Amino acid sequence: MVAYEDFERMDLRAARVLSAERVEGSDKLLRLEVDLGTEKRQLVAGIGKHYAPEEVVGKRVVVLANLEPKMIKGLESQGMLLAAWDEGNVVLLTLDREMREGSRIG
Repeated sequence: MVAYEDFERMDLRAARVLSAERVEGSDKLLRLEVDLGTEKRQLVAGIGKHYAPEEVVGKRVVVLANLEPKMIKGLESQGMLLAAWDEGNVVLLTLDREMREGSRIG
């Protein structure tokens, strides 16, 4: 169980994917640029076996915005793209209606 206070510390935000490209040397990783409303960030996401870069551009997605940055394949990932997975199937968490980039989710 997670305390409510711990959940409150997670900064989940609506974002729009501006660009996407494969990470050189990896069939699993995509480098994404996302718009969080007040800033643009780079994310490295392990969705490349399930999504082509052109499939994700323009999608409104959910991002964990206050995750500590991490270097992945020499690229700084500045947050985490949220997805669901089950038995090898991966699905991005997307918004079903228009929402301003940076809108808080919770």
